[in-house]
Amino acid sequence: MNLAAFSINRNRITLTVLATIMIMGGVFYQSLSRDSMPPYTVRVATIVSSFPGSSPERVELLVTDKVEKTVQEIPELKEVSSTSRSGLSVISVELKDQVKPEDLQPVWDRLRRKLSQIKGLPSGVTPVLNDDGIGEVFGIAVGLVIDGFSYAEAKEYIDDIKDDFIKLDLASKVELGGVQDERIFIEFDNSRLKEYGLSAAKLQNIIGSTNILSSGGEVNLGKERIILEPTGNFNSLNDIKQTLIPTGDGSQMVYLGDITKVKKGYIDPSNQVVYVNGKEAISLHISLKEGANIIQLGEDINKVISQWQSDLPVGLELKRLSSLDTYISDKISSFVVNLLQSIGIVLVVMLIFLGVRTGSIIASLIPMVTIMTIMLMGVIGMGLNQVTLAALIMALGMMVDNAIVVAETVMVKMEKGVEAKKAAIDACGELFTPLLISTLTTSAAFLAFFMAESTMGDIVGPIFVVITLALLSSWILALTVITLFCFIFLKVKPKSEKKESVIDKTIYFLKLKYKNIILGALAYKKTVLLGIVAAFILSLFGFGKIPFIFFPDSDRNMVTLDINLPQGTRIEATESLVKDIETHITKNLLVNDDKVDGITDWSSFVGSGPESYDLGYTTDEPDPSYAHILINTSSFIYNNEIVKKLDEFCFNAFPNADIKVGLLGSGGGGTPIEVKISGDDPDVLAKLSEQTKQKLKTISGTKNIKDDWGPKTKKFVVSIDQNKAQLAGVTSSDIATSLQTVLNGFKTGEYREDDKSIPILMRSNDSQQQTLESIETLNIYAQNTGRSVPLLQVASILPEWQYAKIKRLDIDRTINVSSELTATGNASQIMSQITPYLLEVSKEWPKGYAYKFGGDAENTAENMGAVISYLPLSGFIIILLLIIQFNSVRKTFMVASTIPLGIIGVVIGLLIFQEPFGFMPFLGVISLAGIVINNAIVLIDRVQIEENEIKRPIADAIIAACLQRFRPILLATFTTVLGLIPLYLSGGEMWEGMAVSIMIGLLFGTVITLLFIPLLYSILYKVNYAQYHFDEQIMDD
Repeated sequence: MNLAAFSINRNRITLTVLATIMIMGGVFYQSLSRDSMPPYTVRVATIVSSFPGSSPERVELLVTDKVEKTVQEIPELKEVSSTSRSGLSVISVELKDQVKPEDLQPVWDRLRRKLSQIKGLPSGVTPVLNDDGIGEVFGIAVGLVIDGFSYAEAKEYIDDIKDDFIKLDLASKVELGGVQDERIFIEFDNSRLKEYGLSAAKLQNIIGSTNILSSGGEVNLGKERIILEPTGNFNSLNDIKQTLIPTGDGSQMVYLGDITKVKKGYIDPSNQVVYVNGKEAISLHISLKEGANIIQLGEDINKVISQWQSDLPVGLELKRLSSLDTYISDKISSFVVNLLQSIGIVLVVMLIFLGVRTGSIIASLIPMVTIMTIMLMGVIGMGLNQVTLAALIMALGMMVDNAIVVAETVMVKMEKGVEAKKAAIDACGELFTPLLISTLTTSAAFLAFFMAESTMGDIVGPIFVVITLALLSSWILALTVITLFCFIFLKVKPKSEKKESVIDKTIYFLKLKYKNIILGALAYKKTVLLGIVAAFILSLFGFGKIPFIFFPDSDRNMVTLDINLPQGTRIEATESLVKDIETHITKNLLVNDDKVDGITDWSSFVGSGPESYDLGYTTDEPDPSYAHILINTSSFIYNNEIVKKLDEFCFNAFPNADIKVGLLGSGGGGTPIEVKISGDDPDVLAKLSEQTKQKLKTISGTKNIKDDWGPKTKKFVVSIDQNKAQLAGVTSSDIATSLQTVLNGFKTGEYREDDKSIPILMRSNDSQQQTLESIETLNIYAQNTGRSVPLLQVASILPEWQYAKIKRLDIDRTINVSSELTATGNASQIMSQITPYLLEVSKEWPKGYAYKFGGDAENTAENMGAVISYLPLSGFIIILLLIIQFNSVRKTFMVASTIPLGIIGVVIGLLIFQEPFGFMPFLGVISLAGIVINNAIVLIDRVQIEENEIKRPIADAIIAACLQRFRPILLATFTTVLGLIPLYLSGGEMWEGMAVSIMIGLLFGTVITLLFIPLLYSILYKVNYAQYHFDEQIMDD
């Protein structure tokens, strides 16, 4: 069935369907989800095991090693990495990218069962698998700033505010930061317990057996079944104090409150402290439900904040800390403006080149296709984000191609005197297959990104979907609606009666020049062809001159500052350093009446980082020596200046601290330079990493060079003399218990208060006296007899140095040496220097020691490799479609051979515009391949028509086809290139390289294709132009 015939004969149906699509598109646009980037699957989980009081070496040997070997048993495993530090084992498990999202939960459940069956772990150590919320972004953060209130008073408000946030329809989770852990403390004096014939262990057992939280079951009474609920648990602090404790032989009882001090309080120091603009605060982090609209969530949160601001007392204030919703709203608005600008530019080009009537018919396709694509996105559940909107902009020029070719064909037929209806129907029949093949080949070029099994594949994969939807929509509408519009509105006079416009004269002049160039090139075709091939080879060498950045930094008006002090640093010391940095910000960088641009506000998280507030930020491991400062700036254009000033201050003020000041990543990037050195002996690894760091320091463009093990820290080994301990009547268990009660205390049940469950902690009165002298003179109490002896009488305390943490990668101990880049640093040049160095020195390393590159090099190999692995499939589909189209291997070869020609322009464009090469320009190169082959298809298809239908000699047919398709190819190129200008100018750094690659690559690719195809055609089909005489009539056809 001819689509144009149906469209024209049933025009009311056509227009009704079109109107329905436009209305549905408008409705779907309002309901589409909005986010910064497309959702992607995180195939990572963490296994955390707590082993209090153990050194990193003991944690590694007794816990990490056993858990890692169990993890290795799952076949879906891609990589396992671990950190063993004092008292804690953290293992990260990453699954292969081939694991489908729906298969993740069964894999994690299977791993959970395996972990529960591990034998030989130390007593009390239970590995906990956390697979929930990994990779989740808490895009909106709010802080309750506390001024003049106690934490306990502020906490009453924060719980109610959290409840209001979690009630919001679009909110998924609400997490708190800066929360202090509440405890019921039972403080005792060992000597006093001894007077009553008690020990800490006995007291713990008595309290634990009194405070029960189990049910009593059910009882049958007649026809009823009634629940029995025992009331043995503590209901108030007074209940705990009034607990009767048997003393001596059990004949006498005393109240717990009479022999101990019972109080409710908070752990001091707390695990995390939050400051907003230097004031104490509690933070709330809100995540978005999957597929929801974060802009709408932001508006709902603002309403809650506004309502609470009027209810909060003076001294408590709610303040936004991170606003991903505002950034996305601005970004999407900017992209929509870019899209409208691109549509406007393409419309103007159409009107100028084709006149008001024809130009309007062709340009009408743009809004129709855009709205139809948005409707189809809504149908399949795809939302609006930077990637999908950029794909729409990329598709603009391509979607117009179909309308240009259809309208051009109808015009040519009408100029020859064919009646309008017949011209439209014949054009549809003629172009149905060629345009479909052209659409599918362009779409196939993007298929590799959709198929790629990697994080970047998830992020940029929607480009394939959106462009395919747009191009298929364009194909359908061009053959139905555009042919109908041509029939209704197009008025074309026969060529003999037509008056030439200025544009027509300009096009004719260009065609004349083009004709002369073709004839000249055909006279020296082999030389020109060799020149084109030589230009391609030179462009490959030109890639070496282009700096490489895998993924650019985010353009959010945000700077981050990460502080890592030596392991073992107390949280108070970390707080002090943060306060010094905050003082510097307040004095020198904060926006005020005299300073318009700079830092607007900041929030500091000491001891533990905030929940992930952006794709470009990943939380670090909690530790008292760690702090993260989130800094909001007046505009992202000042980010680099602020980074430079803060970096300089931190380097001069804290030369021994590991402080990283930087920009947010865009979600795909990593550390620019990383060298992972693996082996068995930590001392050898430390030596090799030091050598590598020293080498990196000699290379220009590097900064913040460090390794992830950090400096060694001190530990005290309590060496027990078993003979002396036995003579004194104490056991190793007695010594461990006495140390624990003084240093940490121990849990002895829970206390329920409303909906809260508060742990009850027993600790010695000496808990606050944590000096070496107090530990040495500590009395060790025998839990069975109550006897006591000083610690030094049964043990000696020996100081030793230990590694602060031990990192492993796939069971091998691995130390990761990393480097950031200076403002002028070039990762490619640094890698070109460090690679041969490591290749040479690694030959002298001890057996069993090896290195591999991580960071951007690993990301590049992984993400680009995932795409490249599917390029053969894309190539096969394109070749298959071309063979279906032409039924000729030679013609298919001609079209396929134009694909590399665009690279010449890509290299020139990136060098001229000073853009680095990376993943997004790589995306541009692949996109370019799909666009360039369309020109070749159109050209070769016309040669066939000229030769087979118009019956020209093949020498004339080649030149006639080039001249006939000159204007449509030129017009299609201009619309694509000019349509991408707004994306380059205001799309952000992420899209600049890709836009330049397509724009300049297409310009050069088009010019070269217009020469390359006729040359190659004449060589493959042995067409001789030695004695050729050009027929001037061809110019007028």
